[in-house]
Amino acid sequence: MRSAPVVAQLNDDLVALHEQTLEFVAKEVTPHGDEWELDGHVPREVLRKMGSLGMFGLRAPQERGGLGLGPLASLTFAEALGSSTYAGFDVTVLVHTDMALPHLLNSGSDDQLDRYLPEVLAGERILSIGVTEPDAGSDVAGIRTRAEKDGDGWRINGAKLFITNAVHGDMTIIAARTQPDDRYGISMFLVEKGTEGFSVAKALDKTGWRCSDTAELHLDDVWVSDDQLLGTVHRGFYETMRNFQNERLVLVGMGVGAAQAAIDLTVSYTRDRAAFGGHLFDLGAIRQRLAMAQARVDAARASMYHCAWLAEQGTEPVREVSGLKAWACEMINQVMYECVQFHGGMGYMRETAVERMSRDARILPIGGGATEVMLEEVAKRLGPAR
Repeated sequence: MRSAPVVAQLNDDLVALHEQTLEFVAKEVTPHGDEWELDGHVPREVLRKMGSLGMFGLRAPQERGGLGLGPLASLTFAEALGSSTYAGFDVTVLVHTDMALPHLLNSGSDDQLDRYLPEVLAGERILSIGVTEPDAGSDVAGIRTRAEKDGDGWRINGAKLFITNAVHGDMTIIAARTQPDDRYGISMFLVEKGTEGFSVAKALDKTGWRCSDTAELHLDDVWVSDDQLLGTVHRGFYETMRNFQNERLVLVGMGVGAAQAAIDLTVSYTRDRAAFGGHLFDLGAIRQRLAMAQARVDAARASMYHCAWLAEQGTEPVREVSGLKAWACEMINQVMYECVQFHGGMGYMRETAVERMSRDARILPIGGGATEVMLEEVAKRLGPAR
């Protein structure tokens, strides 16, 4: 098992978190991942076990039963999860802990936190985040789902697409337009599974991330009470933006962890694979390309921890995180391509881990902000301050 990365930003507690997560993944996840891929979801008992170990409370305040840690902890956790080689498992966890839960922590009222947070941290209540729609992905302000005031609550109508954890999860944080005449007039709502009119229209069949459940959701006259409004009415767009850098960082983190695992698997394979009177690793062309892959992953790792450190200093590193997301996710796919290549024919077989990992990695330049969107975020911030 690979040890924690040596980077300046990791103190002893974060190193321990990384190593404990690596150990959990090696014992509880990787041996069972093939079965979960066939089932199309991660068993709830595994998520409950993670909750019992405190893994879901890294960012929750101590007075609420969490550890009160920051972005560096999320990133350390995400990279260690990536070692599982099953990105569907990784994203099941990270959507819960770092894409949906921050909205509850940042915007939830005391009553909402009292009502929901204990079960969320324990893995008894799994969250999803419902922003993306058939006509709106990275363009959050373009969503069409609408919520209209109705008595002492709200009536929600619309559809959501590509929602992770929506099939087997318990509650979705739904973004809906509450000010039709304002492009940014969006609010967030806590919608529980089983609410009348709230349904999974279709469980989606994906190329990768096979052990994460992903759905299209329909909201047909879904009524929720006022106490299920999350945060400030009409301010949901800005509350969503608040977590985007964290979301992008953990996606890079899990990808870097997976890329490192793929390199390790490929080095081991090429050292053992007999060829041309020796082994594949003896060939300079292969050895040097693996060395370059390692250098790129090391560079991404250093950059991502620097970005997380910037966030912990209270800055908003939009340019840095956007550039990292754009470059690193493309680079991770290049690394996966080479690892498949160096496995030869075995790299194209479903029984080989790198074949699955290459499929899993393809979504990284798309999800959480497509490469092209990220590059535009960087481009808007080029040059001296004005």
